[in-house]
Amino acid sequence: MMGARDLPVVAGVILIVTMLIIPFPTWALSFLIICNISLALLVLLISMNMKEALQFSVFPSLLLILTLFRLGLNISTTRSILSKGNAGGVIETFGSFVVGGNIVVGLVVFLILIIIQFIVITRGAERVAEVAARFTLDAMPGKQMSIDADLNAGMISDQEARARREKVSREADFYGAMDGASKFVKGDAIASIIIVLINLIFGIIIGMTQLGLSISDAASQFSLMTVGDGIVSQIPALLISTATGIVVTRAASEGNLGQDVMAQMLAYPKMLYVAGGTIFLLGLFTPINDFLTIPVAAALAFGGYRLQKIPDKAGQESVEGAEELQTEELKSPESVMSLLDIDPIEFEFGYGLIPLVDVNQGGDLLDRIVMIRRQLAIELGIVIPVVRIRDNIQLQPNEYHLKINGNVLAKGEILLDHYLAMAPGEDDGAIEGIDTVEPAFGMPAKWITEDQKEQAEMMGYTVVDPPSVVSTHITETIRQNAHELLGRQETKALVDHLKKSYPVLVEEVTPNPLSIGDIQKVLAKLLKENVSIRKLPVIFETLADYGKLTTDTDLLTEYARQSLARQITEQYAAGGQNLKVITVSGKVEKLIADGVQHTEHGNYLSIDPAVSQKIVQSVTQQVERVSLTGSAPVILCSPAVRMYLRQMIERYFPQVPVLSYNELEANVEVQSVGLVNIE
Repeated sequence: MMGARDLPVVAGVILIVTMLIIPFPTWALSFLIICNISLALLVLLISMNMKEALQFSVFPSLLLILTLFRLGLNISTTRSILSKGNAGGVIETFGSFVVGGNIVVGLVVFLILIIIQFIVITRGAERVAEVAARFTLDAMPGKQMSIDADLNAGMISDQEARARREKVSREADFYGAMDGASKFVKGDAIASIIIVLINLIFGIIIGMTQLGLSISDAASQFSLMTVGDGIVSQIPALLISTATGIVVTRAASEGNLGQDVMAQMLAYPKMLYVAGGTIFLLGLFTPINDFLTIPVAAALAFGGYRLQKIPDKAGQESVEGAEELQTEELKSPESVMSLLDIDPIEFEFGYGLIPLVDVNQGGDLLDRIVMIRRQLAIELGIVIPVVRIRDNIQLQPNEYHLKINGNVLAKGEILLDHYLAMAPGEDDGAIEGIDTVEPAFGMPAKWITEDQKEQAEMMGYTVVDPPSVVSTHITETIRQNAHELLGRQETKALVDHLKKSYPVLVEEVTPNPLSIGDIQKVLAKLLKENVSIRKLPVIFETLADYGKLTTDTDLLTEYARQSLARQITEQYAAGGQNLKVITVSGKVEKLIADGVQHTEHGNYLSIDPAVSQKIVQSVTQQVERVSLTGSAPVILCSPAVRMYLRQMIERYFPQVPVLSYNELEANVEVQSVGLVNIE
C-alpha cells in the first residue's frame, strides 16, 4: 500500500512524463536544473559513504530514473531554446559566466566533459559492471557451499545462514542490474552530443529564417545557450557516472570511501618521505620555483613524521588494552563456563585428511554430512545435531575420531590416495594391497591403488573411495548411538513439533500423566534398539492409552513397540512375508520369567549368574551359526520376557534384535533356524 514517503517518487516520474509533452516556463526549467544537480551530487556523496554495494541496492533503478529526468530536461530546454530563444537564467549563467561568454571555450569545455565521461568513466564503469556481474554469478555456487560448510560446522545458525544466502542472491541480482544500468549512462553521453549538435544547427537555422538574425548573431545567441545547456546537463551526468563507477568498484569494507582512502593511502608513512624528497629534488634541479616545491616537500615530510608517531602510540595502547581485556576475561566466570560446553557430535581429523573437507581441494565431506543428517532424520525420526568439524594436530595425519557428547565412539585411519576394497567372500589374495579393516562394519579389507581399482571391480570386490568410507562410518556410528543424542531439550522440540498437528493428542499425554523426561526415556529406549520414532503420533497414541495405567517407561516402551508392529515387521522381514529367527525354548523363558522381581520402583531381572552365563553361551552359539549362513540373526521370544532377555544379552550382542511375537504382523511366515536352550 502506497504511503506518504512514496509520493515524491511517484510525483517525480509523473513530472518526467509531463516534461516530455508540455512546455515548461523558463523559471521552472531553472529550478529543475538546480534540482538535477543537487540529486546528482547527493547520489555521488551517498555512493562515497556506503560501506558495501548492497547498502545502495536501489541504485540501478535510481540511475534509470535520473537519466530519464535529465533527458526530459534536455527535451524541455531544447524546446525552449528553439522556440523562444531563451532557456532560463541557469543555462544563460553557465553559457556566459562559467565559460566567460566565449563560444569556443564553451565548446572545448563541453567536449572535454564528454570525453571524460564517455571515454574514461562510462566505459570503465560499464566494463567493471560487466565483469563484476559475471564473477558474482560464477562465485555463487562456491559462496553457497561455504555457507553450508559454516552451518554444518556450527559456526553460524540457521537464521545467519538464511541471511547470508539472501545476501548472496541479492548481490547477484544487484550486479546483474548494474551491468544493464551502466548502458544507460553510455547512451546518455551519446544523446548529449546529438542534442547539442541539434540545438546548434537548428538554432542557427531558426534564428536566420524565423527571427531574421544574421548568421553571426544567430550563431552567437544560440551557440551560447546551446553550450550552456550542454554543460549544465553534463555536470550532473558526470557526477552520476562517477557514482556508478564508485558503486561497481566498491568492495565491502568496515568504513566508507573517505575513511578507506585516508587509511590506506597514509598506511605507509615512509613513502611520504620518498614523495617529499622527490618533489624537493624536482625543485632543486629544474627551473621550477623553489617556493612552490619546498612547502609541498616539507608538508609531505612532516606528515610522514607525524604518521610514524601515531601507530607506535596506538600500538602500545592496543597491546595494553588487549592485555587488560585478556586479564579481565580470565577473571570472569564466563571464561571458565565456556570451557564446560560440549558439542553433541564432533569429527576430528589429522592434517593429512584436510582435503576431505577443503572445498578448494575437491573435498565434499561437508555436503555428505548434510545428506547424512537428512537421511537419519527420515530413518530415525530425530533431528541430528550439527556436526562440529575440526582438525586435531594430536592425531596421526590420516587418523580421525568421531565423538558423541565428548566421548570417542569411533575412530579410523584412511589413505586418501587409495581405495578400500572388500572381497565378496574369502580373500584369496588375488589383489595385492595394504590389509585393513572396514571401520563401519569391521569387515576385512585392503587399501588398493587407483590402478588396481578396475581389476578389483571386475573380480567382484566392493571398491569404495575414502570419503564414502568416512561418511558410512559416521552414519553407522550416529545411527547406533542416536539414543544418546536425544535429551529432554530435543524431546521437547519433537513434542512441540507434533503439537502443531496433534494438539489434543499431546495434551492428553503431557504434562500429565507423563513428563517430558518420561517421554524421552521411552523414545531413547526405542532408538537404542534401532526402532525409528518417526511415527511419533502412533507412539503418543499408545502412551495416551497406557500412560494412565503405568508410568514404568520399560513397560510403556514394550507397548509402543507392539503398536509399531507393522514398522518392525517391514524392518526385519524380507519382503514382509518371510522371517528367519532364533527362537527361545520354553525352559529358558520360564527361567527368565521366574527371575523377574517386582518392586514399587519397577521390575528387574534377578537370575543365577551361572544360569545367565549358560543362556548367553547358547545365544552366542546360535548367533554365530546363523551369521555363517549369511543371514542376519534375529531372536524371537514371548512378550513377557523380551525386555529382560534383551537386557541380558545387549552387552554381548548390541546389534542383534530381540523381537516378541506381538511385534510381528500375522501374515509374516516365521522360520526357526536356531533354538536358545540350556541343559
